[in-house]
Amino acid sequence: MATVDLTSIAKSFGPTKVLGGVDLSIADGEFLTLVGPSGCGKSTLIRIIAGLEAQDSGGVAIGGASVDHLRAHERRVAMVFQSYALYPHMTVGANIGLPLTMSRMTLRQRLPLLRLLSRQRREILRGIEADVGAVAAQLQLEHLLDRRPAQLSGGQRQRVALGRAMVRSPDVFLMDEPLSNLDAKLRVHMRTELAELHKRLGATFIYVTHDQIEAMTMSDRVAMMDAGDVLQLGTPSELYERPASIKVAQFIGSPAINLLPATLAGSGRIELFGRPLSLAVNGTAGASITLGIRAEALSLAQGEPGQGGRAWFSARLRRKENLGSEYILHFDLAGRDAPGVTTRATAATAATVNETAEVALTFDETACHVFDVGGERLEPRNGGAVSSVVPLRA
Repeated sequence: MATVDLTSIAKSFGPTKVLGGVDLSIADGEFLTLVGPSGCGKSTLIRIIAGLEAQDSGGVAIGGASVDHLRAHERRVAMVFQSYALYPHMTVGANIGLPLTMSRMTLRQRLPLLRLLSRQRREILRGIEADVGAVAAQLQLEHLLDRRPAQLSGGQRQRVALGRAMVRSPDVFLMDEPLSNLDAKLRVHMRTELAELHKRLGATFIYVTHDQIEAMTMSDRVAMMDAGDVLQLGTPSELYERPASIKVAQFIGSPAINLLPATLAGSGRIELFGRPLSLAVNGTAGASITLGIRAEALSLAQGEPGQGGRAWFSARLRRKENLGSEYILHFDLAGRDAPGVTTRATAATAATVNETAEVALTFDETACHVFDVGGERLEPRNGGAVSSVVPLRA
């Protein structure tokens, strides 16, 4: 397997900038996910790695060697597409073995009339069948080798597409939203299969998705992209617990993070709706900031408001979402010209809340995220000590 190094990759389509100078280093055997909204450049980036698109500037190196001069089939990478790209007239076995047929046979040997005339061709076919059988066994496709794609389920087609990539023994697997065509239940199942496949193969996986759940559950590291740039690179936990910007905080996490307008007092203390919090950051007095509170850090107040060093405010229920094991509660802030907030609650807690009465919401200040007027992360002072603002740029 191999490392992948991207250096200042830039790409534009006419006047539209798609990639603005991306730098990434993917370790040997790593599962890296490129995640971001539609149009952020992640699919273009993976196609440049595959050799299907040419970058305007910058370089791609695989295994420490530049591949910019190599065509797609020479780069020892395998691409799994969103649409599966299976040939409908071929059997499953023929679809999986097609890359080997193209690489091991000459054009003359691939002609149908030589099937009965060429001993060498028959020997090559036996080798291909053995390799296809080995891959099919790994993906539990042995009983489907004689079927055609139209006779398969969506999950089975996806496994055939994976098998066609695996049979080449590539240095790098590239996957461009391979699960987006599957239903919700099958996506959950295939996420598990992909994670287990990566563990078995120990291969380098670069995975593209706009689904943050896929990124969080399968990846060793996640590169969050927007408008052609990498906003943050880190483990799933790092992106969730210390988002570098409001854009990262809003994209990672479900339900979306609550964002409330706040200001800085003269001491650097944060004031929310005129009430001082225990949080403090470096900044100018009177500066506008944004306070980010995850749904799980926000809850219905117990006991006296403000008890235990937890801030609070009044709210009125707008809507409940029943997720079975829990509820998502949507609140409007009472008497405030501010966005509503969401919190998680058990079924028992949700049953005590109705739309006719105001409730007090409390939140854990130590779990809050603070962002400046430009949307960049501000690090709270630790124990009163001054700390610098350090955006977590990739």
